[in-house]
Amino acid sequence: MTFDKEKILHYCNSISENTLMQTLNIKYTDAGPDFLVATMPVNPSVHQPMGLLHGGATVALAESVGSAASFLFVNGEQSEVRGIEISANHVKSKRNGIVTATARIMHKGSSIHLWEIRITDENESLISICKLTTMILPKRKSKDL
Repeated sequence: MTFDKEKILHYCNSISENTLMQTLNIKYTDAGPDFLVATMPVNPSVHQPMGLLHGGATVALAESVGSAASFLFVNGEQSEVRGIEISANHVKSKRNGIVTATARIMHKGSSIHLWEIRITDENESLISICKLTTMILPKRKSKDL
């Protein structure tokens, strides 16, 4: 199978319409055989009351990019991806600008994927580091979800 970065980015961005990813203005910006990158603007719509990037918005970004990356490794006609665990360490605050999440595969099993997602700012300073576990399931009919 050939790797088509533009096709992957178009697909990831198109399936984000009318979802939390669109609400948070998450955009997929880069992809490779073992990674996926997305950005999210930091502004009042993702702030907590003290005017800083909300940890929940950061985790939503991490899970979005990690889950999408897992989906790229499976046959979408036969399998589905579900996030089953995520952890986050927030190491630096952010008031405005852009954060970038880079998901890199740590373990690619047939039923479990483990991802490290590094979230950095425009200066490449680490904002948060997350670990996401996704489960690969047989595709079900929508009524079975």
